[in-house]
Amino acid sequence: MQKWSGKLFFTKLFELFFIVVGATFSAFAIENFLVPNSILDGGVNGISIILNLLFGWKLSLTIVLINIPFMYIGYKNLGWKFLAKALFSIIIFSLLLEVFHHFESVTDNILLATVYGSALLGVGVGLIIKCGGCLDGTESLGIVISKNTNLSVGQFVLICNTIIFSVAGFIFGIDRALYSLLAYFITSKVVDEISEGFQKAKAAMIITNEGEKVATEIYKKIGRTVTSLEGNGLISGEKSVLYCVITRIEIPELKNIVSATDISAFVTISDVSEVIGAHIKSNKELTSLKKER
Repeated sequence: MQKWSGKLFFTKLFELFFIVVGATFSAFAIENFLVPNSILDGGVNGISIILNLLFGWKLSLTIVLINIPFMYIGYKNLGWKFLAKALFSIIIFSLLLEVFHHFESVTDNILLATVYGSALLGVGVGLIIKCGGCLDGTESLGIVISKNTNLSVGQFVLICNTIIFSVAGFIFGIDRALYSLLAYFITSKVVDEISEGFQKAKAAMIITNEGEKVATEIYKKIGRTVTSLEGNGLISGEKSVLYCVITRIEIPELKNIVSATDISAFVTISDVSEVIGAHIKSNKELTSLKKER
């Protein structure tokens, strides 16, 4: 047991280290490539950059303040572990924005700033997401909306960013909006490579001895229905095989649930190209389940 606890401690420490590395890359990309050339990121960062360029609001503080309501939504739907890593990511990111704000921009060539800045930002965001952190709270709101509408998380984020880039085009000119859109596209592709699935659904298959307990915790904490199958290991004997579809941002929470319930469980996570039908419980069902417990 001590060996497992020690392994878990170093795993969490490793994750925090790479969140810091990711925040460093992201802050440097924004302050020394994108902002000096009036190129926007998406989501909360994009809104904050617009306010910074228009009114001179401090970028680091603006990002923290705008993210507060989104972090609360994330906490209510994904739990305190998500909140802890998200807050850690955003605070470190904001502090590093202040540090790099005093550095000179790397280049004033807008094309170079777009390509290299967005690629570096993608690496940073990808590392943070892979370790369970979060820099943009709009995905938290997207999860809530996806539970009550036909919109996926990715579709909601795309709608938000379309509005942001449209506003940027109106204020800063169409060329800046187009460069910002190119930056967003590059960042998304890099994040996709780093975190294995930006804005994509994931299929999780869990082979466990505690099928009912794991399924109940997934249903209660993430809001995902689980299909249970009977399995038979060649050596280990009878097993429960659980199948559920989750979003990429929920993967860290799923891992926490499984490891806390059955440390001997075997988990595989794969891409899902399309999801048809309801796979998230309604708010009414979630409220009822919490009351029962």
